[in-house]
Amino acid sequence: MILPLIKGLAVTLKYFFSRPFAMQYPDEKIEMTDRWRGIHYFERKEDGSTQCVACGLCEAVCPSNCIYVEAEEYKNGQRFPRVYEIDGTRCIFCGFCEEICPVNAIKMGKNYEYVKHERLDFVFNTNFLIDQKKLNP
Repeated sequence: MILPLIKGLAVTLKYFFSRPFAMQYPDEKIEMTDRWRGIHYFERKEDGSTQCVACGLCEAVCPSNCIYVEAEEYKNGQRFPRVYEIDGTRCIFCGFCEEICPVNAIKMGKNYEYVKHERLDFVFNTNFLIDQKKLNP
């Protein structure tokens, strides 16, 4: 009856005195796997603008309805998103927008650090999504 108690105590003491596995978070960061889906970003063209053609497929396929797109056309007939917003507080990071995009404009990045105090700071617009490319090589 006392033998299982001693065995359990031995296991506890073994781990109590061993060095724990812990990341020193701000200094060391965990490497995300290939399947990780973090904050979205836009792929760019050579001129720095987004590859998005504002087709609206991402908006249609989004299960949480967090994507809003308003399209506009250049004089040459090419479409671009006049307004493109993702509500980061509603997004479930399913990756459907990335899968459905016909021009591979929107991607799910590896960045998992985004902390703000205001809810409106979590509405990701076109400029924010283009700037996120820098954090996702």
